[in-house]
Amino acid sequence: MSHVWRPLFVALALVAGILIFRSFYVPKDFGIGEAGYMYGWHNPNNEKFWKDIKVKYKGSTYCKDCHGKNFTSIRNTPHAIIPCENCHGPGTDHPEKIAKLTIDINRLLCLRCHAVLKYPNSDRGKIRGIDPATHQDPNVECVTCHDPHNPNLGALKKSQQRFPVYEREPMGAQGKGSGR
Repeated sequence: MSHVWRPLFVALALVAGILIFRSFYVPKDFGIGEAGYMYGWHNPNNEKFWKDIKVKYKGSTYCKDCHGKNFTSIRNTPHAIIPCENCHGPGTDHPEKIAKLTIDINRLLCLRCHAVLKYPNSDRGKIRGIDPATHQDPNVECVTCHDPHNPNLGALKKSQQRFPVYEREPMGAQGKGSGR
């Protein structure tokens, strides 16, 4: 008869071990909350921790007061879906502590979308792409010829001179001059 009781005792010991482990490991406020959120990932004990985290990315609408010309011009292009901070970097402390953001003009940034990928059943395959090995000089950055704020072939830059698309507009140029 011991062969019947032994597995039962092992199972009971396993359940007891799990309950004891749970009492030490699971936070006391787990499962406390409104119906529907009772066992979610929200933990009231660490709310302060998350409130103290500084947000690095502010979103494209943050940029429009000071950079209205570029913000408006890019809204009418295929690049409208790309947040400003993808190329210009996180807007944390800009312009209060960081006057000018570091702009990534690396060719690889553009190639994330513009390298030719053959996906016939995907919208990704519809994006105009290039073969980076044969398109111009691989050591030349895309912004030398292409204006990312007006990304169409008709707007190719007329010379090797960089178009001043990255310069900040003067305070009040958009009528607000908030200087965020």
